[in-house]
Amino acid sequence: MDCQNHQNLSLTAKDHAQNPRNYGPLDSFHGHARITGPCGDTMEFWLVVHDGKIDAATFITDGCGPSLASGSMATTLAYGRQIEDVLTLGQQDILKALEGLPKEFEHCALLAADTLHAACADYQSHPQQVYSDFEPVSHPSHGSGQDSKCATTRGQNGSASNDPHDHRKLRSRLSHIRHSVVVLSGKGGVGKSTVAVNLAAALALSGKRVGLLDVDIHGPSIPTLLGLEGERIHSDDEGIQPVEVGLLKVMSLGFLLQNPDDAVIWRGPMKMGMIQQFLEEVAWGDLDFLIIDSPPGTGDEPLSVCQLIEKLDGAVIVTTPQKVAAVDVRKSITFCRQLHVPVLGVVENMCGFVCPKCGHRTQILPSGAGSQIAKDMNVPYLGSIPMDPSIAEACDGGRVFIHHYSSSPTAGILRDIIGPILALDQTDLPKPSIETLETIKEKTMRIAIPLADGKLAMHFGHCERFALVDADPSSKTILKREDLQAPPHEPGLLPTWLGERGATVIIAGGMGQRAQALFEQRGIQVVVGASSDTPENLVHAFLAKTLQTGANICDH
Repeated sequence: MDCQNHQNLSLTAKDHAQNPRNYGPLDSFHGHARITGPCGDTMEFWLVVHDGKIDAATFITDGCGPSLASGSMATTLAYGRQIEDVLTLGQQDILKALEGLPKEFEHCALLAADTLHAACADYQSHPQQVYSDFEPVSHPSHGSGQDSKCATTRGQNGSASNDPHDHRKLRSRLSHIRHSVVVLSGKGGVGKSTVAVNLAAALALSGKRVGLLDVDIHGPSIPTLLGLEGERIHSDDEGIQPVEVGLLKVMSLGFLLQNPDDAVIWRGPMKMGMIQQFLEEVAWGDLDFLIIDSPPGTGDEPLSVCQLIEKLDGAVIVTTPQKVAAVDVRKSITFCRQLHVPVLGVVENMCGFVCPKCGHRTQILPSGAGSQIAKDMNVPYLGSIPMDPSIAEACDGGRVFIHHYSSSPTAGILRDIIGPILALDQTDLPKPSIETLETIKEKTMRIAIPLADGKLAMHFGHCERFALVDADPSSKTILKREDLQAPPHEPGLLPTWLGERGATVIIAGGMGQRAQALFEQRGIQVVVGASSDTPENLVHAFLAKTLQTGANICDH
């Protein structure tokens, strides 16, 4: 898919819809048409007509952003008009209402006008007939040419799929994602996006490959929370490339808006099309977890996620202590049960205020609503997160709280909350262990040593290079040494990076407790408190069991 299409998605924000009624798929309709345009895009319209006037209209398209914008504007212009008036609407009317499209995309407005006219003609041909399903009605195509700039759902030959519901490419993408978890809330303003960001980051800090998908179409906040405002995406042969932060891959509509102040005014089918595009066209690669941040409520976006990802691993539901928020949590749990999505648990956010000076927690709002709802509805209770000024500071600064304030009690609470989510992948984790010389006598060891100026770097995460030393513990000899440039210092990256390079032992001057736990989780032994020396001297002393260690100078 050409990236230009995505950058033009913001044009749909100029859809000045006057109709407050937002129609999704219709239970019954009177007129229908489906047309494939010259560039291979397919557009499909359904109309509800009473007394010759269009009372409701909806559409779908497998086309690009301008195609979505044109279809949406066509339904807006058609609403409330007599069929005869709608038949006079043309390409220029749609372009004028949209305040223009780039010239190379003006054919999208023509396709929308032609499809709308064909749906009106379908009604006029048999006005008394009422359709109760959505079987396509055949209409002639307007051409067979191809335009690679426009289609979003195509095969390798560049042609659009004959079946707009063909999810083969979607299934292929999803097959590389081991676990998918959606974060829901019944009420807005409960800190759901903050929980989603820190949940994803905590999983990445645990050494997992994580994707974070923001499907809050009207209020995408993930770029702000991660300090990624102004980032732009690009595409290549593999698809749309997500923005990467360490082991975290991020996608949000916020990356596609030309102006962060743009309002996205989209109907239900457009939102589902965008979410499908995020899942199907983004080159997520192999992921252990995909965390999906959904907008408040049980509307189009969470419903689309649950329908497109047929086997969600579960939902995390966020609430605050107030009754008005807690009541809506019950609706979110009911929503999950109706769609057969397991509820992994309830998180109660803003539960008490933590004083930044003394650390004392004061209950400002009544506590216990989240745990009581979990008990009443027989779902797990994951924990309560206090109002911590550091969380607000981290969010406003575009920093991940659980990483930058890792030693705080609140960060510890967040780490406990991810336990049930992390457990989804426990069956495939190596059993945590610290191998000693006695248990690895028969193995060739690979000892990793962080370097600064050719000697042991005293601060593990700030090293310039790594020496990877292969040694034979039985003969206590060094077999080979390889020096590698250290990767960028990102949360959770080094445990995976060194694990992939076969490291079984790490000798360090100082290393934080969290980092030590991540290495131990991968079965890598960590020795801290070593003095600055050459890699060869350190390895020889370690093999001879004469390595002198002192205090861990980076114990946080």
